[in-house]
Amino acid sequence: MTTVVDLLKAKNQTVATAESLTAGLLCATIVDTPGASAVVRGGLIVYATELKHKLAGVDQRLLDEHGAVHPDVAIQLAEGARRTCESDWGIGLTGVAGPDPQDGIAPGTVHIGLSGPGVSTVRTITVRGDRTAVRSAAVEKALVLLSDHLLVTDDGNK
Repeated sequence: MTTVVDLLKAKNQTVATAESLTAGLLCATIVDTPGASAVVRGGLIVYATELKHKLAGVDQRLLDEHGAVHPDVAIQLAEGARRTCESDWGIGLTGVAGPDPQDGIAPGTVHIGLSGPGVSTVRTITVRGDRTAVRSAAVEKALVLLSDHLLVTDDGNK
């Protein structure tokens, strides 16, 4: 099975993460693959809202107006990871693992931001289950999102 690490190696590219609800689980999952040190630049754990701004450069006004769980926060986290860690790709994750809502956002809401060469996108998913299920699904979908973009050839085809 081809992994994200294999795909990044094939393109001679790197990745970094900025994680809130997953608290480093995405980066840890990627580095479970042998050879990950060739492609993983690093990760930011920005669980506290103020660290999203201080470490990843998320716009403070965005955080003040919309809170930490917002699609634009996810993309700014991805961009911040990419910039701070000097990687080709950045992935940003924010959401509500539960069991309680956060700032009126339902548990299971996850925003996944991706920033890379010519790419700036966000995917929102809703996951049913406990905290472990939400966090695991967030990691899985983030890896799929990155893989999908890595599989696209330079001419836009898969």
